[in-house]
Amino acid sequence: MFRKMRRQKQELPEDECIDILKNEPRGVLALLGDNDYPYSLPMSHVYADGKIYFHGAQTGHKNDAVQKHSKCSYCVMDEGVKTSDSWWYTFRSVIVFGQIKTLTDSDEKIRALTFLGDKFFPTHEETVDEISRLLDRTEVFEITIEHMTGKIVKEK
Repeated sequence: MFRKMRRQKQELPEDECIDILKNEPRGVLALLGDNDYPYSLPMSHVYADGKIYFHGAQTGHKNDAVQKHSKCSYCVMDEGVKTSDSWWYTFRSVIVFGQIKTLTDSDEKIRALTFLGDKFFPTHEETVDEISRLLDRTEVFEITIEHMTGKIVKEK
């Protein structure tokens, strides 16, 4: 169902893709938006238990798109490296294809938000405080990964 990478020599192994998803803080989520136009937006994410989680507001374009069509893709890039003797960067990217849904169960939401908070907040206590303060006003999204590819790219 999914295409093979055209440049297979540049393909990253799955464990390296997962490492990028775990360690990089942001990516771009692509959905089918209003009037069937692509809608993509930058998101902070966490990769946990083989899934990708985000949080956001309870209303808006993203929410409407998720409710309308569950298929999505998500792209994450590392910062890349540039050697002193070159003008180009070498970077790694991962593209995930999957199904996105809104979590409705409070326990599932708390679990996902804990993963997110522990990735971004300095302490677990701050994570717990934010969840207790904002849980009822926060939407949580989960991507179940169906296909994933990674690639190393030299910009030259």
